[in-house]
Amino acid sequence: MTVVADRDVALVDLLDRLLAGGVVISGDITISLAEVDLVHVSLRALISSVQTLVEP
Repeated sequence: MTVVADRDVALVDLLDRLLAGGVVISGDITISLAEVDLVHVSLRALISSVQTLVEP
């Protein structure tokens, strides 16, 4: 990965790069009361362009 320090990046360019390679976002949320876990939610999302997903 190349880091460029003094370059402005447009939001469109950033989205294009993310969709071209794909991004996986994951996280866990736990709601507890008095140290008793009441709700646990696991979240996972794949963000990619259709062309990237279909390519063999």
